[in-house]
Amino acid sequence: MVWLEVVGWLGSALVVISLTVAGVWRFRVLNFAGALIATGYNTWLEIWPFAAMNGAITIIDLYWLVRLHRERHDEASYDVVEVGADDAYLRHTLRMHASDIARFYPGFSADRSPDDGPAGRRAFLVLRGDETVGAVVVRDRGAGVAQIELDYVTPRFRDFTPGEFVYRRSGIFARHGFRTVVAPDDVVGSRDYYARVGFHRSDDGWVRDVRDAAVG
Repeated sequence: MVWLEVVGWLGSALVVISLTVAGVWRFRVLNFAGALIATGYNTWLEIWPFAAMNGAITIIDLYWLVRLHRERHDEASYDVVEVGADDAYLRHTLRMHASDIARFYPGFSADRSPDDGPAGRRAFLVLRGDETVGAVVVRDRGAGVAQIELDYVTPRFRDFTPGEFVYRRSGIFARHGFRTVVAPDDVVGSRDYYARVGFHRSDDGWVRDVRDAAVG
């Protein structure tokens, strides 16, 4: 049956493609779909060892998909650590991902301009366990305004929005005297992203009041 063979090849292709995907969510979705198809294919042909193996992979992928979905907006799953703008580990992270960062923030530089001064920038790392999943860098524009210069997520976690945990913890900005956080509107995908993490559109770009972060 030609259609059955096509189904079998489709399942195999999805599994192989999943191994080339960096994002953990997309990897699990593709791997789950491929393993599910392969389970049905091998069950139909009564190839029980491969049916059992792919069935187990399907269950494992389903478990992780459910867990990742539950944790994607769970503050307990992520930590936000404030670091100095010259922090060695921050600079290492920015250097390791420099080419990827340039795709989304072509004007960003890890080096401060002479006018910034030591207090000109605030930097935050977003961690999941012992893994760094993102970095947020803001500049003090004065008058209580924090200008986002960088809100970067590593490819592995780009299906999620770990930067939201920086904005949701209003105390991080309030203790530095910030009342408003402003984001640029020329970043790739910024319209969908900033709307999801509680910003609203204005003439100044994307804006979020610090007092709203505690409930956002």
